Amino acid sequence: MDGSAPSFGPSQRLDFELELGAFVGTASDLARSVPIGAAANYIFGYCLLNDWSARDIQAWEAQPLGPFLGKNFATTISPWVVTVEALAPFQTAAFARPEGDPAPLPYLDDAQDRAHGGLDITLEAYIATEAMRRDGVAAHRLTQSSFAQMYWTFAQMITHHASNGCNFEIGDLIGSGTVSGPEPSSWASLLELTSGGSKPLALPNGEQRTFIEDGDEITFRGFCAKPGCARIGFGECRATVQPAG
Repeated sequence: MDGSAPSFGPSQRLDFELELGAFVGTASDLARSVPIGAAANYIFGYCLLNDWSARDIQAWEAQPLGPFLGKNFATTISPWVVTVEALAPFQTAAFARPEGDPAPLPYLDDAQDRAHGGLDITLEAYIATEAMRRDGVAAHRLTQSSFAQMYWTFAQMITHHASNGCNFEIGDLIGSGTVSGPEPSSWASLLELTSGGSKPLALPNGEQRTFIEDGDEITFRGFCAKPGCARIGFGECRATVQPAG
């Protein structure tokens, strides 16, 4: 994918996307919308989610087709479903949009969601190359971000997804989209962290990365913590990239 003409083969620009996943716990009816005021009640719980991306394939597909092979090959989630009830102490106001940004359309706006639709969850991504693991070098943190900075709430996602009559089934999994913050240390993909591959990242053992390579292990961690509340973790979302067969 690096030449002037496209080629067919394994991705050379594999990337992670640090996301939160939401599991649907209540089915909705086909051809019926879900009001924004009720949308949060459709979520049972949450997990960490790595929405792997083949950036070279994704870029080539995007204009004529949309994301097909660039996104369809793998998704990794953490082992635990953390329930809505467990996260209730960590609800927070939805992200405050910058002045001048358009307001959500009325069907996506709700006072309760504005006041409590956010979640104060810290999310992190780590890399451990094959050489790092062999030599006993600790995994290197690539990013730390907060889900409280997400532009859209999960309730808004539920309502918008169902607004054309598409129904939800129990167990459906919704990805939040990349949880990137405003600072470089909170950018939640290598595409952002390396400026599209133009600025390699230096790792503790002297290796560099622009994108993920064979043998690299990517681990997500997430937790909620504040005074007076028990710390809640999500379990690690971990996967090691194997060579293409």
